[in-house]
Amino acid sequence: MKILFAITVTITLIFIIIQLFAKKSQQGIETYPYTVLKTYDGFEIRQYESRLFTSVKLTSNDYSKVSSKGFSILAGYIFGGNETNEKIAMTSPVAMSLDDSMTMMFMVPKDSENKLPKPNDNQIQFKEEPAKKVAAITFGGWANQEKIDQYKTQLIEALKAQNIAFTDQFYFLGYNAPYETSNRRNEVIVVLENLPME
Repeated sequence: MKILFAITVTITLIFIIIQLFAKKSQQGIETYPYTVLKTYDGFEIRQYESRLFTSVKLTSNDYSKVSSKGFSILAGYIFGGNETNEKIAMTSPVAMSLDDSMTMMFMVPKDSENKLPKPNDNQIQFKEEPAKKVAAITFGGWANQEKIDQYKTQLIEALKAQNIAFTDQFYFLGYNAPYETSNRRNEVIVVLENLPME
């Protein structure tokens, strides 16, 4: 009984340490900059800045099947898988286009944009995302394809109810490392055709 208690306490302490480390590490991470233009019930309108991303095109549109593979490829690059073995800072969120074949993207830190080493993996491309106005809906927990589809549908219905015109450019944004268990944040965003008239 004592051994079981000791194991339980040890596991609990390890879990707490990992979560504290995750929370602290998130505080210093550069995030994709945006301004909230208007808030509606359940979603908001944002203006994103133009930024450079590393990207890899994946062979499926099922988040659950390809997200780990895409993350591994891009993480390999920023953790030193490049011609100079240089480590590049992680940013947030991780973005995925919601197309027939998904593209996963890591934002390039602002101070690294002009000095990026060549990737060892030729699947990795650099992609300039232009400034854009989007609608965004947020949800918690761990993301999967079912949840992404659910919130994409909710966002579409909310935009139609407000007569806000939108494009077919949808993205999933994930803000947390897989080992983080609390305050998880995920979003589905869509690029707008124009802003609603006030």
